[in-house]
Amino acid sequence: MTTISVVTGANSGIGRATAIHLASQGHTVFGTVRSLDKAAKLHAMAEAAGVEVQLVELDVADDQSVRDGFAQILDRTGGVVDVLVNNAGVGGNATAEECTAEMHLEVMNINLCGGVRCAQAVLPGMRERGRGAIVNVTSVVGRIAALAQSAYVTSKWAFEGWSEQLAQEVAPFGIRVAIIEPGVTKSAIFAKNIDTPHVTGAYDAAYRRMFQMYAAGIGHATDPFEVAAVIHHAVTTDSPVLRHAVSWGAKEIIGGRAAMTDEEWVAMGALATDDEYYDAFQRAFGLDLRDLG
Repeated sequence: MTTISVVTGANSGIGRATAIHLASQGHTVFGTVRSLDKAAKLHAMAEAAGVEVQLVELDVADDQSVRDGFAQILDRTGGVVDVLVNNAGVGGNATAEECTAEMHLEVMNINLCGGVRCAQAVLPGMRERGRGAIVNVTSVVGRIAALAQSAYVTSKWAFEGWSEQLAQEVAPFGIRVAIIEPGVTKSAIFAKNIDTPHVTGAYDAAYRRMFQMYAAGIGHATDPFEVAAVIHHAVTTDSPVLRHAVSWGAKEIIGGRAAMTDEEWVAMGALATDDEYYDAFQRAFGLDLRDLG
């Protein structure tokens, strides 16, 4: 019996790679996209890989769109979804003072509530069958409060907490939950995510250091198909774990932060010069932010 998998945000990056990789492993894959008209590259990559990804138009930020999209999927599968990969998400740069409440709500609606909507669409069937897997793609910044990305960091921390709660609650029903925590992965999102509000003019250093971290990461960015392979492992392994750190910087940053006190982490933010900050970052995490690959 084939495994039926749904991957949200399948039109680019990790989502596209995951949809294609799962299909190559024999899964029947439904990929959700906001616009079927913009899926040409996904179709071309799937064809080159010799697999099929069935597309469904769905916007995770909209209740009715999620209901309609999953109604289509469940109708075509006889009511069965075995694996849900909640991957759809957005970024957003702003310091805490300069990030409006509206921006926080907009990003939370996609990065957290989008996953909630999709999970709630498949959980009744998974409970009834006594099996299933939900994979939530968060981020390394779901474990560390990175500079100048207030709404993004907040949404990913919230998604981590919700995922951990979900894992406990659905364990009695034979449903597996896995959290994927990517560092920097090759994606078109970085070319688009270059705006900052600069409302006060007081946070130039925070924005500069944040962009420097991503510039270093892009030079060493991980192929999204490596993340896809971790997702496949997470849903098939006989020894499941809750969290999976993957891609450039993830294990180093998560491990380094765990080894620091809160006071040491806060003190890094107070360092006066970029060179002092980059030196401290390298000591803490073993990553050279000056190395652009």
